[in-house]
Amino acid sequence: MNAKSVTFSRSHTLAAIGQGTWYMGEKASQRNDEVNALRAGIDLGLTLIDTAEMYAEGGAERVVGEAIKGQRDNVYLVSKVYPWNAGGSKGQAACEASLRRLGTDHIDLYLLHWRGDIPLDETLQLMIRLQQQGKIGRWGVSNLDLGDMQELWSEEGGADCATNQVLYHLASRGIEYDLLPWCQEHAIPVMAYCPLAQAGRLRSDLMNHPVVNEIAHNHQSTVAQILLAWVISHQDVMAIPKAASIAHVRENAGALDIMLSAEELIRLGSAFPAPKHKSPLDMV
Repeated sequence: MNAKSVTFSRSHTLAAIGQGTWYMGEKASQRNDEVNALRAGIDLGLTLIDTAEMYAEGGAERVVGEAIKGQRDNVYLVSKVYPWNAGGSKGQAACEASLRRLGTDHIDLYLLHWRGDIPLDETLQLMIRLQQQGKIGRWGVSNLDLGDMQELWSEEGGADCATNQVLYHLASRGIEYDLLPWCQEHAIPVMAYCPLAQAGRLRSDLMNHPVVNEIAHNHQSTVAQILLAWVISHQDVMAIPKAASIAHVRENAGALDIMLSAEELIRLGSAFPAPKHKSPLDMV
């Protein structure tokens, strides 16, 4: 496997593709397949698993908890807190509930899922307290745009932010205008969710585009692998696609071995150009 990686701390350098769990835990009939897929991903080196209390209202965390039994030390575990729980006693209770569902005594990286009404300084106080208690290793954010990140950075302790998890794929490049360069400048890794596009028109545009398909053919790979390889070709960017089957996990892991040439990156960039002006942060 290619050693393309992202560093979240001095002690955690991880493969640049992890495992997402959005929509897992919603159907009991799919639970075994989801657990087996996550376990297969761990075996393939996709050791970062991302989940959230929001996903199936804790159901995804239970799936993850089952998947990591007996191999907790081999996994870098990420979960996220609802914005209305991101402070005070609610935050304490939310984290402890996530820990119970995950079957672990600590979360490696705990994220604010998106910004809400609780002030950032209160969320910071929560994260620091959870760190002091040993319940989380590091903390970060999700769905914060440049202005939010700059505000966070100005708070005492805000520079300890370990990541910003945002929507990012070839057909959604808005973060390249200012947010991604800022994160790279400040050594904050970006976690790209929905790296294959969620659904609908944009996914169809990507999967059926002749340039993307030609490059996939030349690499003897799938279109999805080319799209993942494009995402992780950017400095300090990790992709966290969901895969609910072992076959899809193997496909995702295979993208780590694909090195896109400079010419191929130019062609993909021309097919789906980066924005030339600021746009609202894409979220789903």
